[in-house]
Amino acid sequence: MVGTGGALRVQLPQLGDRLGAIGAGAWPFGFGAPAAAASGQQKRKERHDRQASATSSSSSSSSISSSSSSSPRIAGRYRDDDDNDDGDGDVEALSLGDHDFPPPSHQYLRRSSKRRRRPLPRCAMFLLWLVLLLGIYGVYKYRAEKALKVRWTPDLDTLSFSQQPLAAPPHHLNTSNYRFPLRTEGRNVVDADGKRFKLVSVNWYGASDELFVVGGLNIQHRSVIADTIKKLGFNSVRMPYADELVTANPVVDPKLLTKNPDLVGKTALEILAAVTTSLTDAGLAVIMNNHITAATWCCGADPCDAGWQNDHLGPICRVRQTEEDWIRNWETVMRPHVDDPLVIGVDLRNEVRGLWGTMPWSSWAAAAEKAGNRLLKMNSNWLVVVEGTESGNDISGARTRPVRLDVPNRLVYSAHAYGWSGWGSLGGRFVQRTYESFAATMQWNWGYLLEQDIAPVWVGELGASHSPGMGSRNYWANLFRYLKYHDADFGYWALNPRKPRRNAAESYALVQDDYVTPILDYRMKDMLELMSQ
Repeated sequence: MVGTGGALRVQLPQLGDRLGAIGAGAWPFGFGAPAAAASGQQKRKERHDRQASATSSSSSSSSISSSSSSSPRIAGRYRDDDDNDDGDGDVEALSLGDHDFPPPSHQYLRRSSKRRRRPLPRCAMFLLWLVLLLGIYGVYKYRAEKALKVRWTPDLDTLSFSQQPLAAPPHHLNTSNYRFPLRTEGRNVVDADGKRFKLVSVNWYGASDELFVVGGLNIQHRSVIADTIKKLGFNSVRMPYADELVTANPVVDPKLLTKNPDLVGKTALEILAAVTTSLTDAGLAVIMNNHITAATWCCGADPCDAGWQNDHLGPICRVRQTEEDWIRNWETVMRPHVDDPLVIGVDLRNEVRGLWGTMPWSSWAAAAEKAGNRLLKMNSNWLVVVEGTESGNDISGARTRPVRLDVPNRLVYSAHAYGWSGWGSLGGRFVQRTYESFAATMQWNWGYLLEQDIAPVWVGELGASHSPGMGSRNYWANLFRYLKYHDADFGYWALNPRKPRRNAAESYALVQDDYVTPILDYRMKDMLELMSQ
């Protein structure tokens, strides 16, 4: 804005031009060498004279002239006019009236420049990168988990299998083809004639839970359920129980026994023995399993149920138990079956893990020897099943510290494998593994016992949903590829269509709610293929 006829002139466009020069490294107050500063003062004086002359010649009003002469003159301009540019790139100093303000010192400018250009501290940059990387990793994990849960679409072979009637079970697995008792020979369980007896088992749970009784006795008679198990192709049953069932031994609620009226009024131990006898009467072999200490769904983070004894934990455990208590409970459970040849073994403890997977193999091996030898004194023909640590999957400790029993050829190791197994390991859970990674872990944990013909390994628990996600289907495909390659013994979890607590649906079930109708899907297809090998 230029005032016409006035001495007061404020030239803002030129001020903007001068400020724009800052981006090129200039300073708005005429930063330069001392010689450059002197040159700037000479140019300002010349411009001052020219402006004074122009103002006096253009004035037409005495009042305006008077006003302009008495007002301070702002003559300094922030600009780099082409006609005044001497090529030195300096920016003129500010002149207010007759007062010239000297440019700031070089030291001040250097300090100001440092303040403006100071980089982020190293720790801040590190935190910034850390947050960025964690964010990227979080997005990756979210997408990976989401992909694992995408529903699997059955292939044509599976669809064809599900639409056909269930085929007759493989005859060679029937217990009537074998002469008992059983023993071990290298990697196999064999009968009295040395013929391999392949353990093809299913878990029938309930006696280990808060209702103290196997599921389905209010739906079908126990003999009908035994017949269903045989029709599915299994030749043996794993029967879990809780130590609390032994110590409390309550009378079971009659509502849970409506299809078995002869069991009404009996205790939990009496019913467990009666169901076991019904299974062997049907020609099924039975392996009893000490599943948990307090009767409840297994297995959580409760340290009171993480091992065979918990007396070292003091009063925090609702059901306290010493090692001797554990062995005596075993003797109580097995006493009714001493003379039954089809009660073939004792699975000493389910998924020994200690506090968050800290159970040393050597401690567990010593306890297993003590309990196994006590039970073998009751019946020297029983197979003694010793599970691995780390939720049952790790038997690698047997390389250097094998279990040794007083009776030879009675030891069977057992592993468990689920989609969630492998948590906390570098390779991750089994649902996300490639086959190569999965097989390498199995070989290290227990596969070496089969490959080197050291001892039998019964994969006593494995299972998956009848409607799996892509991750669960991947786990199952890898597992059965490995089992088929080794022609391994196995036990499926579980028969039951309902869980004891709140009668919740069991997605791993092999039968419908009637305990008769089979669920024909990819699981039965793969198990029947393994049975037929």
